[in-house]
Amino acid sequence: MPYTYPLEFKIKAIRRYEKGESIQSLCQELHIAQSTLYHWRKQFCSIMTPQRSYTPKEFDAISHQLQRLEHMMDVIRLSGFIPAVPLQKRLATLEHLYNQPDNPFSVHELCDALGVARGTFYNHIFRRADRSKYQEEQKQLELKVKQVFDDNDQRFGASKIRMILAESGIRVSAKRVSAIMQELDLHSVRTDAKKLYKAKQQRQKQNLLERVFTASRPNQTWVSDLTYFKVKSYWVYLCVILDLYSRKVIGYKVSCHMSTRLATLTFRQTFEERGRPDNLTFHSDRGSQYISKTFSELLQRCGAKQSFSASGRPLDNAVAEAFFSSFKREEAYRREYTSEKHFCRCVAEYITFYNEVRPHLTLRYQTPQAFEEAYYLSYLKKSCSTDSEP
Repeated sequence: MPYTYPLEFKIKAIRRYEKGESIQSLCQELHIAQSTLYHWRKQFCSIMTPQRSYTPKEFDAISHQLQRLEHMMDVIRLSGFIPAVPLQKRLATLEHLYNQPDNPFSVHELCDALGVARGTFYNHIFRRADRSKYQEEQKQLELKVKQVFDDNDQRFGASKIRMILAESGIRVSAKRVSAIMQELDLHSVRTDAKKLYKAKQQRQKQNLLERVFTASRPNQTWVSDLTYFKVKSYWVYLCVILDLYSRKVIGYKVSCHMSTRLATLTFRQTFEERGRPDNLTFHSDRGSQYISKTFSELLQRCGAKQSFSASGRPLDNAVAEAFFSSFKREEAYRREYTSEKHFCRCVAEYITFYNEVRPHLTLRYQTPQAFEEAYYLSYLKKSCSTDSEP
């Protein structure tokens, strides 16, 4: 690495030259090339502008300030704070600063300040762009597959759908189409189609709540729904489960895919965390994730009864809809999420606020957490009084 001369050394050399010292003898004494001194002098003269000339005193002040800033940067580098920060966090900070509309810094300055190679930063940007592009293409392909599947009355499997897509100019393998169909829980007609159809229709007809959104105890009735939000250039999906008794959000998950898997994972986790309750009723709308065979069989194994809203009647699932309305109004529409991780953190913070801080009119202005705790406290008191009776 070439030697870097201190700024003070350069200024003294230039001043001696301008006072009349021979450039040859001066360069021999300082062990520098004449071209180097000429280059330094050119840099020195570049601070002279047509509008104004800096006095020697002003130039000294600027030089001292620059030297002070250089020393501050040396202290930061020697402290080891920047290398101690994980690379991904530094890259995220660089990307945020780089994308600012009024960003005054060059990529070179940003990368040097945070100790990141420019090649590493550019690779990070391109990989993010490639990921976003792939997710957008995957989303469009999922819509196309679903459209072909529905347009043909759910008769076609992956191979036939692939052929129809190819005719419209979309080249994709049958294996990828099959994976998308599994993700979306799309099944073509089979020999037992009549049996499955009747079972599915029977499940869809059941509305056990009939808009009576009350429960006598926790874990008697759960309601659930899914929604989606755009983060940067891709979509993320949020599934929540609320206890109808206290209106408390008792389970949630975030995913990059709106699939049956998202609903099943959310239910499994909540079911375990709530102690595998008995005689549970689970209510939702008629989304494909909830009416899928996989999800219905999961509820059956857990001993839960399944209830559905009527088609096209969102008020049949008003409690879950009300939560998402509050979440969007009080949280999501007020922010611009920078990443999926940022979105997940904000969801967790809002749900904590919703459960433990936000009063609910339905609960006589108590919080869901306090309302549920009051039930269990009352239950314990009754149990103790019963045990103490002779």
